[in-house]
Amino acid sequence: MNLTTQKRLAAKILKVGVNKVWIDPAKADEVSRAITRDDIRHFVSNGSINAAAEKGNSRGRFREKKAQKDKGRRSGHGRRTGTKSARTPRKEKWMNKVRALRDELSKLKEDKKIDTSTYRKTYRKVKGNLYHSRRHLRENLGIKN
Repeated sequence: MNLTTQKRLAAKILKVGVNKVWIDPAKADEVSRAITRDDIRHFVSNGSINAAAEKGNSRGRFREKKAQKDKGRRSGHGRRTGTKSARTPRKEKWMNKVRALRDELSKLKEDKKIDTSTYRKTYRKVKGNLYHSRRHLRENLGIKN
């Protein structure tokens, strides 16, 4: 028995693809005699014709991967695209460094480890990109933690 037409009509009625239409094998004989859409609707209502459930994609693997990325994994050389400065722009790097150095300077001034004139001179040197880090700044000022 050929159920091609019935499947096609059912697919239209159920708004799914032809391959998603399921016809009960026990009632396939009756369904094969259905000609009109109304006949198909009748079989849909009594459960002889059904649409297969939509298949969902598991997100388990994605969640595992995301957890690793959140920890900082999966970001080695092979994964990187773009230049070093595209990932963290040069300006952003500069801003982070200068802000850290200026913060360190103001703490040293607050703790009375440097006087105002030293603070001002060093502030200008920070802007002139003389120091690489907080440690470098402290070493140059002769201050031990």
